[in-house]
Amino acid sequence: MIQIGDKCPDFQLQDATGKMIKISEFISKKKLVIYFYPKDDTPGCTKEACSFRDSYEDFKEFDCEVIGISSDDEQKHAAFASRHKLPFILLSDKDKVARKIFGVPGNLFGLIPGRVTYIIGIDGIVKGIYNSQTNPLGHIEKALELVKTI
Repeated sequence: MIQIGDKCPDFQLQDATGKMIKISEFISKKKLVIYFYPKDDTPGCTKEACSFRDSYEDFKEFDCEVIGISSDDEQKHAAFASRHKLPFILLSDKDKVARKIFGVPGNLFGLIPGRVTYIIGIDGIVKGIYNSQTNPLGHIEKALELVKTI
């Protein structure tokens, strides 16, 4: 399980367009907010994504990229991003590779994938972790608060 102070693991997943994205391409160039969420188009996940959308310019102001990850496929991500005008990257983790690398816990006896946000400094080190299944909007507040200070 990834902890504060650990180096962000390198992984690659496909984005909503099918392009392979390597996290290492961002390290040393931008701060990162990587958020894992259960599923596109569910009420909590939609609120969370739209809140990240509404705060996206604030994250960019602090040289930070936002990346959302769920097990939904690329086509579902593309529809979700289009429907809600999401300006940030959505990655498809169909085989739960990134979830396993980060050690994202599940909830409710493992039936619902966890909702965890990782804040990564430009140096590639994890500076903060916010884990809350029931407070999707808290992820944005906590992430932005920390991004402003690192």
